Amino acid sequence: MEDLIRLRIDSIMTPRIVPDLVEVEQELFELPQKERVTYNKEVQTMTSESETETPSEDDIRERILREREVAEAERLEKEKQLEEESARLDKEIEQEIREMTEEERNSIFSAPDFLDFVEQSTKIVQRALNDNYDYTRDYTIGTETGGDDSEGRRVKRVCAFWDEHHCKNRSITDVDWSPKYPELSCASYNKNPATINEPDGIVAVWNMHLLERPEFIFHSQSDVLSVTFSPFHSNLVFGGTYSGQILLWDTRSKHLPVLKTPLSASGHTHPVYAMQMVGTQNAHNLITSSTDGMVCSWLVDMLAQPQETLELVHAGHNKTGEVAITCLDFPDNETTTFWVGTEEGNVYQANRYDRAGAKAGLNQYDVYKGHSGPVMGLDFHPLIGPVDFSDLFLTCSVDWTVKLWRAKSLSKPSTTVHHLHPLYSFEEADDYVYDVKWHPTQPAIFGSVDGSGKFDVWNLNIDTEVPVVSTTVSSGRAINKLRWDHKEGRRAALGGSDGKLYIYDIGDMALPRESEWTDLQRSIAGIMGGNQSNGTLDGDSARIVAGR
Repeated sequence: MEDLIRLRIDSIMTPRIVPDLVEVEQELFELPQKERVTYNKEVQTMTSESETETPSEDDIRERILREREVAEAERLEKEKQLEEESARLDKEIEQEIREMTEEERNSIFSAPDFLDFVEQSTKIVQRALNDNYDYTRDYTIGTETGGDDSEGRRVKRVCAFWDEHHCKNRSITDVDWSPKYPELSCASYNKNPATINEPDGIVAVWNMHLLERPEFIFHSQSDVLSVTFSPFHSNLVFGGTYSGQILLWDTRSKHLPVLKTPLSASGHTHPVYAMQMVGTQNAHNLITSSTDGMVCSWLVDMLAQPQETLELVHAGHNKTGEVAITCLDFPDNETTTFWVGTEEGNVYQANRYDRAGAKAGLNQYDVYKGHSGPVMGLDFHPLIGPVDFSDLFLTCSVDWTVKLWRAKSLSKPSTTVHHLHPLYSFEEADDYVYDVKWHPTQPAIFGSVDGSGKFDVWNLNIDTEVPVVSTTVSSGRAINKLRWDHKEGRRAALGGSDGKLYIYDIGDMALPRESEWTDLQRSIAGIMGGNQSNGTLDGDSARIVAGR
């Protein structure tokens, strides 16, 4: 009894567990019963009531022929339909389109838009045919033919630019290279006396990748005697003319100048043979000079009147005090003092403004006297490398010589007439020497061109008696102008009196060695020492030699 009571009590005290039920959805599939296959010997022993008949070879051949005939008939039917459709369309086109009259055709061919399209597209095609360069470049926005050996050195003719329509019976008067696009060069031309309907003067911009014709042609009402690219605006080209006008062309515009100076006494009224841009990107002026001794300074965007005028006069000249300027140059990093070559054969220094110890105008007392004929070219040594030779300059003349000079110090101008003599005279030429230019990167090299058609390359560190390379560019025709390209100086543009612009490559001669500057120091010191012993050295240069 007690056990039963205890069991009852335990069952009451034990907690009751309630199961946690979860609802679950299940899908039930009924699998079909597996079909039972029984084996019967009659399956294999029953005979087929119908047997497939194998077609004969003749039946196959006949069917193939029928199919081919059907396909050929369908093809002929399609061709017939296409011919009928084409004939119908041709008839409709003939009804819609009529033959244009000669007047209508001429009006289309002479339309400005059509001409611009043909001009631009044919340039692109011709550039693409010439070589593998970016022929889609738009300049409106912004083959070896011969060589000469001399002492292991070579100069190669790269090309000769000439266009019969534009250049026939004209001579090149000046050349320049684009400061931004190394493949572009320009040349100015004088009048073609055989025609009366063409402009008197032109400027042609040539492209190394477009040999058959100019990239641009600019027109002038007078012979263009000097030309220069703007170093700060790649689209602008300046020209000086025989009438005295200064013209500004823009490659984004047409053939005519976008700005020009008036023909008045406030500017030039005589031929402008020399011009140069001086200054910086934000403050620059175009300096021009004419044969009446007038030097003008112009703002690029305002050619209505010069910003400054300076008349160079010499009191010692007979009849007239004018100084007939034939060439002009500023030393590097100099914007106020410049040197001019004259028709009388002398070289003078002049100042745009009054400066310490000197007044504005011509310094008539310091006379660089050495040439016996008009000075045709004047060029200062570029300010490059570890040694400053920017006080050296070269001149050339119709007296068949090239002369090397040292500019006198600006701080000590003379008060009485003082003749300065050249450091050296290069007398290898056999004709008028029309131009001379220092090389832009190799300090000891300069080039000269003459009336016999020769292009001479000199290296003062190798020889001062004869050029290291002498090349006949145009036999019997004078070479009027020379200009090295701005970047490396490997190429030289030579303007000929035959109207051709020659491009020559001097190769590795353009690459200077590290010792070139010290070697040139010794060469110049040797030249000046020899002059001192001969008694031809002026006092300033003699003191420099003594100091060295």
